[in-house]
Amino acid sequence: MNLRQLRYFAQTVEAGNITRAAEQLYVAQPALGLQIRQLEEELGVPLLIRHSRGVTATEAGKLLHDRAREVLRQIDSIKRDVMAHTSTAAESITLGLTPGLGKLFGAGLMVRVRDDMQGVSLSVVEEMSYVLIDAIERDEVHLALAYEVDDRPGLSRVPLFDEGLLFVTSDSSDTGPIPLQEVLKQPMVLAGERDHVYQLVMQAGERLGVEPIIGFEASSVSIMKSLVVEGSAVSIMPYGSVIGELQRGELTGRQIEGEPLVRTLYLVHSSRRVPLIHEDALVELIKLHIRSALRKVEPMVNPREGLAPQPID
Repeated sequence: MNLRQLRYFAQTVEAGNITRAAEQLYVAQPALGLQIRQLEEELGVPLLIRHSRGVTATEAGKLLHDRAREVLRQIDSIKRDVMAHTSTAAESITLGLTPGLGKLFGAGLMVRVRDDMQGVSLSVVEEMSYVLIDAIERDEVHLALAYEVDDRPGLSRVPLFDEGLLFVTSDSSDTGPIPLQEVLKQPMVLAGERDHVYQLVMQAGERLGVEPIIGFEASSVSIMKSLVVEGSAVSIMPYGSVIGELQRGELTGRQIEGEPLVRTLYLVHSSRRVPLIHEDALVELIKLHIRSALRKVEPMVNPREGLAPQPID
């Protein structure tokens, strides 16, 4: 039994699927399956139940998973402590932001970290929420601010705020609220089936008995906005993603009435890794920037318990 086998096995249990675990680990599926079979042969017990939907840990597998995670956390902790003791280099932390949040406070946060947190080297990745969650699970990103994150093994999520979405159009003749049923009957550009806004729209259409019209799918926010600006489609987007176009008068944002579309922002990290040295301080700084940014989008947001400042001892 070796650390590679333990890491592969733990990831497979948490992914619930050997194919997905292999993708997250950047290894070939046959190689991953071989490592797990070798573990089962060495221990003399089946560790996984294979079925059509993927895999589930046996009782012995659950015990091994728990113990494997303890070992892997200890290994990560040892590496972190030794590196902190022997190196004067700043701790490298990668933060994932959605495009809208990046526009609202990404640059300001990076400057603040540079000026006030000398022990931290911050890198920012800007992607759609579902891409950021995949990156968290692959340990490519340490922390992420992502929307509509499902509860799943290996993830820790803290709700920060609920945000209403806007109907976005190039037509400036009407700026008042618009019923959701009317929105769903217009050709829209959305980010695609994995995106949470797409899913919210489809769920709302099902409740109302209206089939949404999806004219275009584009995972690029800039392409989505271009299609709306040129009048080829309308969209449903957060204020932060279109703040510049709204201020310049290129687009019009209208609140959705009747059944508003609301999404929740979460602060997410992997519960498998040990805490970073400067993680708590960075999280508090992130929350400070979010509280300041929310003043720009009132009354579209409702803060949640995760934004409450930490009590002072």
